[in-house]
Amino acid sequence: MRYALYFAADSNDKLMELGNAWLGRDPFTGQEIPQPFIPDISQERLHALTESPRRYGFHGTLKAPFSLAETASEADLVAACAGFSSTISPFETNGLGVNRLGRFLALTPEGDEPLLNAFAALCVRHFEPFRGPLSAEDLERRRRANLTEKQDAYVTQWGYPYIFDEFRFHMTLSEKLDNDAEAERLAVAAANHFESVTGQPRLCRQFALYAEAERGSPFEIHTVFDLTGTTSPADAQTPGPAPTRKETV
Repeated sequence: MRYALYFAADSNDKLMELGNAWLGRDPFTGQEIPQPFIPDISQERLHALTESPRRYGFHGTLKAPFSLAETASEADLVAACAGFSSTISPFETNGLGVNRLGRFLALTPEGDEPLLNAFAALCVRHFEPFRGPLSAEDLERRRRANLTEKQDAYVTQWGYPYIFDEFRFHMTLSEKLDNDAEAERLAVAAANHFESVTGQPRLCRQFALYAEAERGSPFEIHTVFDLTGTTSPADAQTPGPAPTRKETV
């Protein structure tokens, strides 16, 4: 069993509805749903181009998937999420746009998002005591991504390379795209598909706990938590620094 903390919202939120439809699966129910029609890209090809993000469910990563530490239980994690959400206030973001992120297509912020970045960093630190160490296999897999020295250090201590100053918020919409013409067609289609929710401010008022029942199975939404506190992510304090540790080698 693995868990992840993701940027997400209620099932009737328009962004979630559009994202679920684009990927072809509803992480609330676990059911596959019809994907949009895209000229010059077959339904079978669109299904293949969205395979990995469909398994993870439409989301933006806050704390990457992790197994629970031996000293923690699912009930402990859920209680910690509830307590955390009751202290942090909702915050404004400037809005998202459909963009290329390396060879991937994703929804990314159109400008600087200091509060969103602070919220993600807060999640990484706050929930670190619940994370079990990476296995040797997972550590090796992370290191195959040509990590920088800093990213490797983050993997060693925190289990994930793209955090803190290396973090870039994104909601993945595709597999790696190696065909530029196909990538452009997909980008145009995605821009049209998400037009009603992009390029405008959005209030971030929720996050979600996702769960993977067994390695390789689809992630599903366990619980969506409302942010009901009064403390801005920029001003919040974590319970204390996570203990320094090295992953399993």
